[in-house]
Amino acid sequence: MSDTRPDLPPLPRMTPLEKIRYGGEALAFFAFIGLFRILGVDRASAVGGFIGRNIFYRTGITNRARDNLRAAYPDMRKAEMEAVIVEMWDNLGRTIAEYAHHDKFSIDGPNPRIEIVNRDIADKAAASDRGVIFASGHFANWEVFLHVAKQLQLDGGAVYRPVNNPYVDRFIVRQRMTHGPREQIEKGARGTRRIFTLLRGGKSVFMLIDQKTNEGLPIPFFGRDAMTTPTPAALALKLDSIVLLASSERMGGARFRVTIHEPITVERSGDHDRDVLALTTKLNTALESAIRKRPSQWLWIHRRWPKPGDKPFTRRARSAQDLSGAGVRVEREGSSLT
Repeated sequence: MSDTRPDLPPLPRMTPLEKIRYGGEALAFFAFIGLFRILGVDRASAVGGFIGRNIFYRTGITNRARDNLRAAYPDMRKAEMEAVIVEMWDNLGRTIAEYAHHDKFSIDGPNPRIEIVNRDIADKAAASDRGVIFASGHFANWEVFLHVAKQLQLDGGAVYRPVNNPYVDRFIVRQRMTHGPREQIEKGARGTRRIFTLLRGGKSVFMLIDQKTNEGLPIPFFGRDAMTTPTPAALALKLDSIVLLASSERMGGARFRVTIHEPITVERSGDHDRDVLALTTKLNTALESAIRKRPSQWLWIHRRWPKPGDKPFTRRARSAQDLSGAGVRVEREGSSLT
């Protein structure tokens, strides 16, 4: 399973037992990918959806989705909640199957599978001399977000978090490099420096901002503080970058609609920490608004919110908590979602 392509990072060092375990997992994964490839994109997506609805749905992790939905929508009826969860698993099953067919997703041509809403907003931002941060979340098939970036010829890099299995991770990274931005930036201190360089050069950066990070800020999200990355806000304020939210929806089968929302801005106060808190809060508000339009399109199985007793780890997170406790008013309006 070695790969010597120079544009891919080397495999990490593994013990013999890790090689056996990860290799076995990867063989099973690639066997399914091969089967899905043979089936064709529409049948593969349908089979993946069937697996999601009938197998993934029955696993224990579904209880986490129920807990998250009960907290986010306390008045949601049980039948409605289960329908949301079933569609969420359908989406995830389809997303996995569709890794075999990323060459089929296009925004143009005789059979486009991706519709773009507000394309002019992305074009205008890219034509400016400023860097652009495209923020999104785990909507529908979130990889479609990167297809749009490449096909709109948005120059820059995509930020990613490696999956646990290094062989599978390498396959996914290659898919993203082929069908999305060629530069893939692993999360971490080195990645943040690279993001800084790209934005300072007027290029675009694409990132998912909906996962928990212990080094983040406690920001309201569906009525509860969620540890949220301050990186997009901090970089945007430092470099005067444009911040855009992109959300995706599955429109039936392996067809999608990607919406580019209006720029998210804050009026600068002169206090950098306050401004980072304000902009990060607006990002979470915009993300939440997009999720509320179609809750079943988001991945509710994340450990998005802290457990009772968790405390912020960083100085900035503690400062943000102090600001919130002191009654600092952060506007939740003005995210300009369409």
